[in-house]
Amino acid sequence: MSPLDRKLWRDLWRIKGQAGAIALVVAVGVALLVMMSGMLTSLTETRDTYYERYRLADIFAPVTRAPLNMLERLAVIPGVASVEGRIQGGALLDIKGQALPVRAQALSLPPHREPHLNGLYLSDGQKLTPGRTEEVILLSSFAKAHDLQLGDYLSATMHGARRSFRIVGFATAPEFLFTTAPGEFVPDDARFAVLWMNEDALAAAYDVKGAFNEALISLERGARPEPVLAAIDAALDRYGGLGAYERGDHMSDRFISEEINGLQATSLAVPPIFMGVAAFLLYIVITRLVQAEREQIGLIKAFGYTDWEVSLHYFKMVLVIAVAGAVMGCLLGIWAGRAMAGIYQSVYHFPFLVFRVDPQSFVSGVGVSILSASAGGMLVLRRVFALTPAVAMRPPAPMDFSRTGALNERLKGWLDQPSRMVLRRVFRNPGRILGAVLGIAVGMGLSSAQLSVMLGFDDTLDLTFGVIDRSDVAVSFFEPMPAKAAFDLAHLPGVIEVEPTRAVGAVLRNGLNSYRGSVTGLVEDARLNRAVNKNMGNIDMPENGIVLARALADILKIAPGDTLQVEVLEGKRPVLEVKVASIAETLLGSPAFMRMDTLNREMGEWGRVSGAYLRVDSGQLPVLYEAVKETPSVAGVSRREDSRAAMQKLMDTGAGAMRFVMAAIAGIITFGIVYNSARIAFGEQSRDLASLRVIGFTRGEASFVLLGELAIVVLLAIPLGIGIGYYLSFLIAAGFSTDLYQIPTVFRPQAFGTAAIAVVLASLISGWLVKRDIDKVNLVATLKTRE
Repeated sequence: MSPLDRKLWRDLWRIKGQAGAIALVVAVGVALLVMMSGMLTSLTETRDTYYERYRLADIFAPVTRAPLNMLERLAVIPGVASVEGRIQGGALLDIKGQALPVRAQALSLPPHREPHLNGLYLSDGQKLTPGRTEEVILLSSFAKAHDLQLGDYLSATMHGARRSFRIVGFATAPEFLFTTAPGEFVPDDARFAVLWMNEDALAAAYDVKGAFNEALISLERGARPEPVLAAIDAALDRYGGLGAYERGDHMSDRFISEEINGLQATSLAVPPIFMGVAAFLLYIVITRLVQAEREQIGLIKAFGYTDWEVSLHYFKMVLVIAVAGAVMGCLLGIWAGRAMAGIYQSVYHFPFLVFRVDPQSFVSGVGVSILSASAGGMLVLRRVFALTPAVAMRPPAPMDFSRTGALNERLKGWLDQPSRMVLRRVFRNPGRILGAVLGIAVGMGLSSAQLSVMLGFDDTLDLTFGVIDRSDVAVSFFEPMPAKAAFDLAHLPGVIEVEPTRAVGAVLRNGLNSYRGSVTGLVEDARLNRAVNKNMGNIDMPENGIVLARALADILKIAPGDTLQVEVLEGKRPVLEVKVASIAETLLGSPAFMRMDTLNREMGEWGRVSGAYLRVDSGQLPVLYEAVKETPSVAGVSRREDSRAAMQKLMDTGAGAMRFVMAAIAGIITFGIVYNSARIAFGEQSRDLASLRVIGFTRGEASFVLLGELAIVVLLAIPLGIGIGYYLSFLIAAGFSTDLYQIPTVFRPQAFGTAAIAVVLASLISGWLVKRDIDKVNLVATLKTRE
């Protein structure tokens, strides 16, 4: 080992605290990169493999009722590879020990063979026995939520008739990675079930023998879906086609795709922030080290070492810190990725999800850490090149302190000597102070921005389930019913107020921009389910216009006053041209609203409703649920509080869990920057502090000179950190938002106050650690001239 290499390891040991803090910041950035890229790879590969292995359809084509021979006509459409028809229908389950009826979707399975499309992963039990009408296979996530076992019986209301079924198997399916009831948005394993039954049994239950009400289509490789969708709609129109749609418009696939897109965006945007902070810290540390060792650098060069050899010595220090952080980050990323994989598997119900990191991610993580560290180090190495032995071995030229002389005189009557020393150092070294202030402010800005996003998640829930939806219970019907059906609900036990609603599936178009969703019809002066403006006031539904959620308006690139085309996918399927009247502040989903009577009039279906919102007496809920179970037209019942709890659970897992990780990481960065600032200041002033002790300063007074400077840096950094956090919160909130839910940017004292308290705590801990070293300073050894 060469003398310079031995010096390298001695120097690293001497600054082990600072080096460790920088390595930790590098490790955090690399861990995020490895974890996010690994999750991105794992989710994408698992999704694609699962879809392919169990043959998830490319196109779904719901229809009221079509004869089986229509499948042959669909199969010859250019671009279609295979077609399968099935029967699907809604049901209500009566679960023992639970008053609230559970909404379910029943799907048919062909006898004597596996389905060609949309296969099942049978996790337990056996396949259906042909001809056995009482057997069902149950969605495993629902069974787990209710602790149901093989052989248990289920009581279900189907098409107005009560039936009993025996569970023979548990399964998952690629179309139910994310389980939501048809027409609903919030997932809840305990409130939505899927039953797979023999085709003959389901056909008899829904009176569709010799027919199907949903076609599943796979496309040939390279086929464009648009002409196929148009041909399918044309073929099924006379049979009550409800509009064919691509896999990407299926709610389950939309959620997992949005999750993957969000991970991809975050993996590209966030790690560079940490790498930049690490480069900044390395620049400061190596700059101070070169300044402190200028005499040693001069001696080394005088002994015959070249500029390149001396520069490489300090560059090796940068590389050791960066590589150590990168290796630590790779290991930490693998551990964190495996933990996140378990969370994702529970949320999205993959039968398998193995966390796998592409080797390129490790190469990228190590490479990015070395490049960022090198960027910080190279800026300093120019000074090493510029130092000649003669100049380096001379003390640096004294700084010009004449500008602070007048300030010192003014402060004599106000401050004691240690306090004046602190202020003089601040004013005499503005560049160094500014660098420390900026570093701490960036760390605090990241923390406050993450805390603001957390509050934004809470605001999404508060607005959706406290301001917009003010009902207690929502009831949906199997099919549009006369208005009397909604008002009949008012006679059920415990019902205080009823507000009917109408929802229809539709494709909304503005030029080349389109969105498949629904239009919700609201009553005039709606009270229980409303569209609200930015002031949280009720939006009056226009007689001949439409109100769009802000997220939907952004997707369609449309503004109030513009004309929107609405292709209704139900009934007579009219195509409407309506003016956009207003923009609603809706944070969950991307809904569109019209007056209910206007919507019914445009569809030629006067006085029809698809559900109702109820305000009820909470003490009468069990009796109300029992009455609803006996109402044949009711397809589902949901409590607002249950929906809120389910959405809260969703936001605390998956991408939502990432906000907690990010907040913790931002705190690590803040501590690393504060601690490094304190350690660097101690390294610079150790000789000065020893001199103060020799001339009579106490340990407390000597510590005050150093820690007072840190306190001023922190106080200056806090307001700047608030400003940085303000702007970062916009970027981070936009990164978490999708067209399925939006995270508002909120500015509350608790977010910035918590971040400021975290900075103060980090400075107190750092100050305590540094003060321990100040108290241990060996006065004789420190005051000796280093040769």
